[in-house]
Amino acid sequence: MGNWIGLIKKGNTSSATAALGNTGLAIIKAIAASVSGSGTMFASAMHSVADAVNQGFVFIGSVLAERKPSRRFPTGFGRVINLFCMIAVIVVTIMAYETILKGFKLLQYPEEATNFWINFVVLMIAIIIDGAILLKAMKEILKETRVTAKGLSILPAAFRNAGRAAPPTRLVFYEDIVATLGAVFALVAVIITQVSDVKALDGIATILIGFLMIGVAFKVGYDNMVGLIGVAAPKDVEERVASLILTQPEVKDIYRLRITQEGRTYHVEASIELHPDMTLADASDIKLLVRSKLLADPDISDVNVGLIEDNGIKSWPVN
Repeated sequence: MGNWIGLIKKGNTSSATAALGNTGLAIIKAIAASVSGSGTMFASAMHSVADAVNQGFVFIGSVLAERKPSRRFPTGFGRVINLFCMIAVIVVTIMAYETILKGFKLLQYPEEATNFWINFVVLMIAIIIDGAILLKAMKEILKETRVTAKGLSILPAAFRNAGRAAPPTRLVFYEDIVATLGAVFALVAVIITQVSDVKALDGIATILIGFLMIGVAFKVGYDNMVGLIGVAAPKDVEERVASLILTQPEVKDIYRLRITQEGRTYHVEASIELHPDMTLADASDIKLLVRSKLLADPDISDVNVGLIEDNGIKSWPVN
């Protein structure tokens, strides 16, 4: 039991926070949609349901991904999170289809929305909560990618580095961009339909939210498909690992270096060149020192180091 509690504590905090926040929002929006009959409120509620289910799945996946490697699974469980994210993509796609279908029905048969102030207050709450979750996800991206940014520079920095963040953090980031924009669109539609006779805007906003959800599903699906196949680490991670290896004075060169992303962590395979006159015992000690140094990095979960004699030809950096 204690082991599972430890794994839960290591789970992705962004997805856990988002799951709880969107569950509350889904309930509030669903009640408001049933009372007012607003199509955009229904679409927004569907989006919150999808987000809550997805992020709950993703949190469970992030917990399972923290399990230690076993004899049967020697490379660990890092890619489990990619699998759970793919399940989340299916949920988003289904919800997007239902939302778009609802939007087209509203275009054909516009519904008269009532209880304007209920819709207004609920959507304002949604914008605040989704915005707060989005801000947390952006800060988590910067933390995971070791990027420093403050104030308004957080947003562009998060966009630039989102691809290097852990899969669950990316999912929360993309989904809450759409959630926040969707709540804004819904609020605009509710206000305009209240003060004018443009009833079609309700259906248009509903369809737009649905297509935004499809965009998220495509982006997250592609990222996690690549993750399941196995993707090379970003260039800056490769350079950081190489720098750690070469700081060991006895290492003359790096003959080969391959770094694969596994969930939120990296697996390193390196062949390092040592002086030909070094004894086997000394070479083994250097190998252990290099491996320990790399494993001390929190982003690295597995290291395999091979030893060869220095061939006098500079192999690293690769041109």
